[in-house]
Amino acid sequence: MTSEVNPCLKLGLIAGNGRFPFLLLDAARAEGCEVVVAAIKEETDLEINDRAASDPGLTVHWLSLGELSRLIETFQRAGVTRAVMAGQVKHKQIFSSIRPDWRLAKLLLNLRTRNTDVLLGAVAKVLGDEGIELISSTAFLEPLLAKEGVLTSRAPDEEERRNIEYGLSVATGLAGFDIGQTVVVAAQACVAVEAMEGTDAAIERAGALMQTLEAEASTLERRLTVVKLPKPKQDMRFDVPVIGLRTLETMARAGASCLAIEAERTLLFDREALIRHAREAAIAIVAVPRRY
Repeated sequence: MTSEVNPCLKLGLIAGNGRFPFLLLDAARAEGCEVVVAAIKEETDLEINDRAASDPGLTVHWLSLGELSRLIETFQRAGVTRAVMAGQVKHKQIFSSIRPDWRLAKLLLNLRTRNTDVLLGAVAKVLGDEGIELISSTAFLEPLLAKEGVLTSRAPDEEERRNIEYGLSVATGLAGFDIGQTVVVAAQACVAVEAMEGTDAAIERAGALMQTLEAEASTLERRLTVVKLPKPKQDMRFDVPVIGLRTLETMARAGASCLAIEAERTLLFDREALIRHAREAAIAIVAVPRRY
């Protein structure tokens, strides 16, 4: 594919797990981009190979999470000057399973802290120094960003609205510490805070705790409200809040009846299926105004 017919030239895609990489890939190909995928062995779905086999505008290179030099060399050989990260890389994977090459080891030694934002920001700088600009992970996917307002047929009731307000205050206070984006609330009490385990696991933990409290005849109301916010200075190049069908399914199992997210900075995947499942599970979803 030539640059004359390809307005975005070659796009590098650093693919994590889940559907995010595939949605971004589809959107980029629809705009005429030739896509060079750096698929992470520990994370990326093997389906990406099938896609490459049937699409001449897509090439896939597999590499391990710690192979920063190989990532750079792969993109440079392919002529990639812009790249995007899409898909989750489990936080615990980054800090436990990683086997860094010399370049990444040097980067890790120079980090002031080991949280995800600092690490990925440092990787982005290294890529930039090598002539590869890391762009927003919402590139090509702006239609999937949540719009402000109630997104479901059912609006939050009074109890849920109180939970949202309390949850927003807690999430806002915690957001700058990079310990997770989600808090789970019941009766204006914080039941769970997301840490390294991820959003869905935090919701499951909250549901299990509420079942225990219920068995002990607790007076705390059983219904849970989930609040998920971006960080105050969220770097849209990575770790953008995402809501998909699996999160709604997890909420339903945990006994959560309401979800609050931030408008314009949260991606909604499979929106129609998401709203349909929310209706069937009697879950209210609301996108609150940007807070920063």
